[in-house]
Formats: sequence, C-alpha cells, structure tokens
Amino acid sequence: MAKKLPIIAIVGRANVGKSSLFNNILKQKYAVVAREAGTTRDSIAEKTSFKGNYFWLVDTAGAKDPQDKFEMTIQDQIKEAIIGADVIWMLTEANIPLTDDDRKIAKLALKNNKKVYLVINKIDQAHNQNLDYFERLGIKDIYKISVVQNKGIEVLLEDTLYSLPQVKSPEQIESIKVSLIGRPNVGKSSLFNALAKKQQAIVADKAGTTRDVNKTTVRYNGTEIEFMDTAGVRRNGKIQVGIEKFSVLRTLWAIEKSNVCLLLIDGNELNVKLDEKLAGLIKDSSKGLIIVITKWDDYKDKTPYSSDAIIKLLKNNFDFVPWAPVIFTSSVSGQNVTKIFDLILEIYENQQRKVQTSQLNTWLKLAVQGHPPAGLKNRNPKLNYIVQEKDNVIPSFKIFGSQTKFIHWSYKRYLERSLREKFDFSGCSIELWFIEKNKRNFESLNIKED
Repeated sequence: MAKKLPIIAIVGRANVGKSSLFNNILKQKYAVVAREAGTTRDSIAEKTSFKGNYFWLVDTAGAKDPQDKFEMTIQDQIKEAIIGADVIWMLTEANIPLTDDDRKIAKLALKNNKKVYLVINKIDQAHNQNLDYFERLGIKDIYKISVVQNKGIEVLLEDTLYSLPQVKSPEQIESIKVSLIGRPNVGKSSLFNALAKKQQAIVADKAGTTRDVNKTTVRYNGTEIEFMDTAGVRRNGKIQVGIEKFSVLRTLWAIEKSNVCLLLIDGNELNVKLDEKLAGLIKDSSKGLIIVITKWDDYKDKTPYSSDAIIKLLKNNFDFVPWAPVIFTSSVSGQNVTKIFDLILEIYENQQRKVQTSQLNTWLKLAVQGHPPAGLKNRNPKLNYIVQEKDNVIPSFKIFGSQTKFIHWSYKRYLERSLREKFDFSGCSIELWFIEKNKRNFESLNIKED
C-alpha cells in the first residue's frame, strides 16, 4: 500500500506572497498571482517533490475578517486546510509590521497542535531592520526568505521535509482526470461540490467566484476520478486583462490535463455561441466530452418533452461533436449526478479500447463496399488497409490507400461515424489519418499486398 503523502499548507493574510511561493516550488505559474489582494479564493493543492521526496502543497486564500457570508466561506476553507495539513507555513512579510490578522492566524495555526513554521517573505525589502519582533507570535521555527530572489526556500523545504515521513515515490494509483468547463455562473462549483459530496469549492450567486483550478479526488466503483473545477470563460470582448485572463489560461490548462471534459450549459440559456466554442476547444484537444445541462430543476418551460426538444437543438448546434452524450442534472436535487460517474467510466473505457487489425480491416472492406469513396477533381481514391496506433492516448487509426488526399470531407465523416457505431467510441474523440500507400509503408507494417 502506498504511503500517505505529507501535506504542507501555506497560510497568511492577503498579498504576502503565498501564491508566489506556491508557484516557485512547483516551478510553474499554477496559482493566480497579481498585485490585487485576495486573488486566491479557493484552496488549491498540487502534488510535487523536492530532492526525491513527494508531498502535497496547498495554497490558501488570504485570511482576514469576513465582511459577508461569501468571505466567511473563504475563511472556513483556511481553517479546513490547517486542520488537514501535517505542517503549516505561516507566511508574513518583512517590510510590514505585525498586524492583528498575523496574530489571529498564528493563534489559529498553533491551536491545532501541528508543526508550524513562521516564514518571513520579502526580506529583500526589509532594509536591514531588526526582525526579532516576529518572535512575539509565539512560533519557534522562523525562516527568512525572498520568493522574488529565490532565497531561503531550499533550506525551508529541506528542514520541513526532514521532519516528515519520507515518501520517495507518489501513489501509483492512476486516476481519471475530469474538468468542469463552462461560462460563468452555469453551476460548475455547485456540480463540483455535488460530485465531491463536500463543500470544497466556493458556491455563491456572484458570477466568477472560482479563479484557480480547484481539485478533488473521488473513488467510484474502485476507480479514482480527479475532478477539476475551473473559472468561468467569457467571450473575448468581456475578458478582463489581468486576473481573469489568467483564469482562462487555467481553463485551457485543465482541458489539456483532462481525459474527459464536462461542458456545463445552463438549461435556461441554450443558444449561446460561446458554449459551441468551448466544445470546439475540447474537440480540438482530442478529449472525451459530456454535455451537461445544469439547473434542470429550475428550467422555466419544462414539459414532458422538453429534454427531447433540447437534445434536438443541441444536435443541430453541436453537430461537430455528435458523439458527445447529453445529460440533464440538478446539483440541488442530485438528479443524474451518479450517472455522470458512469458516463465518465464508460468514455474512459472507450478511450482505452484496442481493436484487432483483422476486425478493423473487415469493417473497412464492408464500409467501402457499401459506400465507395467519393473523390475531388474526378479522382477515384482507394482504401486498402487500416491499423490502430498502439501508443496514442486516444483511439487513432491509419488508413492506407491511393489518391487519399482527394477524399471528400463528407466521406471522412461517414467513415468516422461508421467506425464509432461498429466499435463503440461514444463520448471520445478519435483520429483518422489517411496515408498514401507505398512499399516502405507496407514493409514497416509487415503487410503483404494481394
């Protein structure tokens, strides 16, 4: 059994450099970093390693007195991060005297009987002033760092990991990665929480509350599924420069990291071009796709035939992904939430499917006999042989023949539809490559011509 990875949580008031330290250790811009205080709203975690030792690193929102229910939820997440961590790094900054928020955070961290390190950031801005007054917080282990100048971080990591169980390799359990994609306020965080069965992401009526990619892992029927909640994507003209633009990049990052994407569409806002654009991004990334109609309990014009009418509309608007299943959900009632898990497992299984070469060529022969290939410029393409790529992450097929560059796009669509129906590749992208037959190609495949 794999050892549990230790968890290090970074806490502190807003704008002391928590996300910058998080990104520095991960060696990538994962958490959103900006001059605006309070940029990080959800607690985000990433698995990483230092000198061969693996651990989880958690970045939290900036702690402060909550002014409303929304901010109170943020502060509750900080407390949960402290409770769940093995080690706490309380971050403050050298160029600003201690504040009441610093004292409250230190008290909260020490209260939970966890190992706590006081990390004083921005020592490059301290101008040789005496930092001994930070000892008043009551935290014994004090480290001075500069994230900007990359000073002191390695020592902090070495000392922290020395006090923790050494895990030389991460858990070997392979998880299916699933991202929730959609416009702002379509119910991504609500569905994320329904799937996770816990209040991990922030749910609020205010659009755009999720800025980072928030993750949780759920075990279903013996399989681990990692869900990624993303920020809502607006159309280009409405994307604000700065933080919101970074959030869009996080969404694209999440799509690339995913095996399957859930495209969430508000049941009361169906004819939105941006939804089609997002589906196109997912298709272009060759990911599995499930179209999720949200807020079905709140649908204004619901009748016994409403779902059939919507599916007909979606088939017209999303005709470029006819293979994507459609599901109607309600995060409030839990309607069809469990079916999403079943669809994810089904699509992932389809993505892994390997078809015997003999079966593929029997299918190709019948497909060509039933509907000979149409060519452009009065050419007559011929299709002779098909093989499946072994190492591709999605089902990919090479079809060898002659005059293949003249095959009409409609015929390529026919072949894809026929292949899907025969071998069940529903819900996942597939690739068909048409290659000119020549002696070298056939010799490399160990194929003999008739």
